[in-house]
Amino acid sequence: MNLTINVSDELYRRAAEVAAVEKVSVEDLFASAFEDRVLEFERLKEKAAKGSYEKFFRVMSKVPRSKPDEHDRLE
Repeated sequence: MNLTINVSDELYRRAAEVAAVEKVSVEDLFASAFEDRVLEFERLKEKAAKGSYEKFFRVMSKVPRSKPDEHDRLE
């Protein structure tokens, strides 16, 4: 399958540098990056399916309540 994507000149230049070092085409580099991203998404989806809110709340109930440090506050 062919796919046309638009990327910035800067991203393409950086990708071309990586592709040259790896001795692959820019197209193969992008295809590999897309594949890695899809596989990571699928892995995270499987991992999330094993979790539960009950387990999350049980673990979080063990964390002591405290105010965030000054540099961590959103106000």
